[in-house]
Amino acid sequence: MDSNSTISISDGRKRIFEIAKEVQKPGKQYTLTENGKPKVVLMSAEEYESFMETMEVLRIFPDLDKTIAEAERDIKSRDFSNYVPFERIKKELGAVADKSKKKYGVQARNRKSR
Repeated sequence: MDSNSTISISDGRKRIFEIAKEVQKPGKQYTLTENGKPKVVLMSAEEYESFMETMEVLRIFPDLDKTIAEAERDIKSRDFSNYVPFERIKKELGAVADKSKKKYGVQARNRKSR
């Protein structure tokens, strides 16, 4: 859902608290204009952070769309020769705890009778 409202900066100044509340809704932003030309876009901080994270991912992985398409082709053809199982990666990074040597459980507390 992309909902963009365009208003003048003067109107935005008068309605700033209403706008601040309104942009908290997902996909809602305001474009403020000066002399009919867009000058500023207002959106929630959460939406802005999400946008910036997306831009960073696209900067780091400029061919992400091609990589995803290639992975989808490999999945359809069941060709996993270029991939490493996730369990192996976790183990190599030390992210898998060896629980086989330890016993886990909940111990009941001893309560005194009243």
